Amino acid sequence: MTRKNRIILLVTTTLCGALALTAVRAYDAPSVATGFVAHVLCSETFVSGLDPDRVFSETTAAMPGTGLITWAMDYKIDRARKDVTVTLLGGGQSHAVYREGLGCYISRDDGSVDASLPSAASNTQHVLLPEIGGPSLVEPANQELGLALDRAFAEPDQPPFRHTKAVVVLKDGHVVAERYAPGYGIATPILGYSATKSVTSALIGILVRKGKLAVNEPAPVAAWQNPNDPRHAITIDHLLRHTSGLAMGSSLHASLASAIAPVNQMKYIARDMAAFAESADLESRPGSAWNYHDGNTIILSHLIRDAAGGHAADVLRFARAELFGPLGMRNVTLEFDATGTPEGSSQMLASARDWARFGALYLDDGIIGGKRILPEGWVNYSAAPTQSAWVGNGAGFWTNRGDSYGAKYRTGLGWPAESFYASGTFGQYVIIVPSERLVIARLGTSGNRYDIEGVSRLVADVIAATGNKGHVAAGN
Repeated sequence: MTRKNRIILLVTTTLCGALALTAVRAYDAPSVATGFVAHVLCSETFVSGLDPDRVFSETTAAMPGTGLITWAMDYKIDRARKDVTVTLLGGGQSHAVYREGLGCYISRDDGSVDASLPSAASNTQHVLLPEIGGPSLVEPANQELGLALDRAFAEPDQPPFRHTKAVVVLKDGHVVAERYAPGYGIATPILGYSATKSVTSALIGILVRKGKLAVNEPAPVAAWQNPNDPRHAITIDHLLRHTSGLAMGSSLHASLASAIAPVNQMKYIARDMAAFAESADLESRPGSAWNYHDGNTIILSHLIRDAAGGHAADVLRFARAELFGPLGMRNVTLEFDATGTPEGSSQMLASARDWARFGALYLDDGIIGGKRILPEGWVNYSAAPTQSAWVGNGAGFWTNRGDSYGAKYRTGLGWPAESFYASGTFGQYVIIVPSERLVIARLGTSGNRYDIEGVSRLVADVIAATGNKGHVAAGN
């Protein structure tokens, strides 16, 4: 081992508290850390069109512990080649590459890449959801909504900051208020992080509706087909609810310490993410314990790829025809790993209006424009609490239904008990309140516990501003 690599190993193990871990896993941590940063910088520079210096500063500031190593990180943006290279102490290098129509992926230069795209014709689909807002910014429909947005964008006097980037309020199918931070606009694709899991859940639901998958039968994973393999008992329901029992670590928090978790080795080192996740051993009997990690959703993403036809182009064609097109989601980029499996755990970018359009699918049991998109009952299934999930987690969504600690905490802050939501690690929210005919999309880069207190106040403010008046005029 060279002197440089010994320094990297020493710094990583010291900062992560990894002295009790294997040297191999600790040695991988710099590649995980640089891989995460490279992927985010690539996506938000070349897909979203944002300033990479600002993205780097705000993203790393939102992750506990990363201030200890950001001084040692260096990143280079090659706008001609559309790629990003990040190094840590001159080593631990990661390289993220942009592909037109497919977003970014981590390249390890270790083989061919599935970079296929569907024909342009697949981009044009019949829109079932009417136009939710015009080409111009929709100003708040009343003073109370304006004040709600003021509070959502206001910053505390000192860190951690909330860095709210966009808020869209959809009432009765129309935008009644929206606001964007400087550099963002109506058409800006915004990274959803783990809110992407809810989109994956919807795509699984569509396949269930079509009879291609069954929720409570063993998941059709080739590596688990031997009945003597204990993983053979894992169902799609287990994967959606994070009760598969696969030993992958946790994806609950983005921090420096999480760089040593196997799930992040999967995301930022493995070329074939699904193969990595599907090879994991069990740490608990399927269905017996809740452990939220991205490996569950990557396996679901692999099932979507297989059912759609086997390639990235097939997945995009399917998603556009069955979900994005009918909902009128026009500014969407779904990213893939090198093998063509969608990175359905965290890597979809969409405009705030498109995130709100996605939420609208869940207001009428999965029916849009008179057409059923999701199976009957799928919305309530998605929002139904998982028994062992103390934070309030359903099947691809977070939920305030049930009596979990998380549900009680959020309802105590003003969330309706019927509400449920998609959520990303830095404060990305798509909040659905069916009885109010309300969807709130809030996206940010927040380091203060996903800005849960601020978002809770936003929910309460919006309900007060829209629910007590009987009618709120649609925006222009």
